Amino acid sequence: MPDNIPQILLFAGEFQVRGSSAYTLRLADHLPQLGFAARIVCSNAEIVKTAQRQGLTIAEYPHLKMPFVGHLALHRMLHDLENAVPDLIHIQSRSVLTQGCWLARTLKRPFILTVHDYLSPYERLRIDWQWCRHVIAVSESVKRDFSSRLSVPPGRLTVIPSGVDPPVIPDLAPPLDAGHVPVVGTAGPLEAVKGLPFFLGAAQKVLATGRDVEFLVAGAGPEEANLRRLARELNIAHKVTFVPYLHDFTESLAAMDIFCLPSLQQGLGTIMLEAMALGRPVIASRVGGVYSVVHDRETGLLVPPSDSSQLADRILELLNDPVRARAIGEAARQMVRRDFSLQKMVEQTADVYRSVLAEAKADALAPGTRA
Repeated sequence: MPDNIPQILLFAGEFQVRGSSAYTLRLADHLPQLGFAARIVCSNAEIVKTAQRQGLTIAEYPHLKMPFVGHLALHRMLHDLENAVPDLIHIQSRSVLTQGCWLARTLKRPFILTVHDYLSPYERLRIDWQWCRHVIAVSESVKRDFSSRLSVPPGRLTVIPSGVDPPVIPDLAPPLDAGHVPVVGTAGPLEAVKGLPFFLGAAQKVLATGRDVEFLVAGAGPEEANLRRLARELNIAHKVTFVPYLHDFTESLAAMDIFCLPSLQQGLGTIMLEAMALGRPVIASRVGGVYSVVHDRETGLLVPPSDSSQLADRILELLNDPVRARAIGEAARQMVRRDFSLQKMVEQTADVYRSVLAEAKADALAPGTRA
């Protein structure tokens, strides 16, 4: 590989079926087209399909985040990088910020951090701005939250929304096409912050009207057992299908006629963008970065968080007007193609890389000029 190609280390944690993991894989896959060599280091990548690994360089260091064993893993990583020191480290999420900062300081390399969601109320981040040259937030809402909690040097915080590249699905039926039972679904990590009990509450209310509708919950996580139990308690288990063992959500999203995002908090909503890219009308909570994507009654419908009744009303609204539902889905598809393309995300990220690398080069030629 030519020496003049910038080497980017994508520093990630455990790969999961969620938007932040897809973000890392998409960067690694597309950065070479823009003149960068990308490597991924992570704690576990077993969910990454063999086909996806082709052409990618992925090194796994188990237990990376554990107190003692994780330190040993970092030193093993450091040893492995001795003959291939990256020019820039891109820390993929706050979950591995501590480890990524240590690596950047030790290697004396600049790093970038991507922030996908909001800081928890008592979370305290320690960022060494000598080595952290830039922070990427996935939405204006996440940017505002981050800058309100930390003192960020001027010019070091940029919004670059996550981009999606919709798959080509032959014979994909339009939403609410006649001849099949409508499917209303949601997808993503099954976590408390995703507000999924309110989705099941809405499902019960929709079914109580006598409508023949199937509901789909795609994803896995700590709330799965609680959600299955709630479905039984609401007497709707026979109408709710859980699909937990997935490498990606493409097939599940394609099976849905309506996509719901009942989150209590949301940085952006990459999986929602994937549903929109397939022309699926969405109903989402009026929270966080959702505002930058869903324009009420144009590219989707918005409802208050934690409100099963209004979510049910909006589901019925779309079920009762398939033509309008398809128009909303098509408007969303066009908007995602225009404003949230994968190519746009990678190009904007590459621009940040170039700027940071140029700054680091200038500092190297004038030692002692930076604090």
